Amino acid sequence: QVQLVESGGGLVQPGGSLRLSCAASESIFSFSATGWYRQAPGKQRELVALIQRDGTTNYADSVKGRFTISKDSGRNTVSLQMSSLKSADTGVYYCNARAWSDSRNYWGQGTQVTVSS
Repeated sequence: QVQLVESGGGLVQPGGSLRLSCAASESIFSFSATGWYRQAPGKQRELVALIQRDGTTNYADSVKGRFTISKDSGRNTVSLQMSSLKSADTGVYYCNARAWSDSRNYWGQGTQVTVSS
């Protein structure tokens, strides 16, 4: 069973920065894609950023130019660097990984990000 453990959430002021990390229990090469999703109160979970096995990245329009997703194959981690944070970025951020073998999705437990003055 794949386990994903997020860290790095917290409270930050508007305009600030935060870095989220997701540690996988197995090699990230076993995933066709890994990414970050978020869910704000009363809203559906939405894709924030995705990084494919070949390194191709995709971002939600709302975070382009502010967020950067990256992966460290040696440490089996996927990170999300968030800058110029806005109150609209507030929510629970979830790490996601899609298995290469059967396309099964795995989720972390989530980490809270609150952007507020």
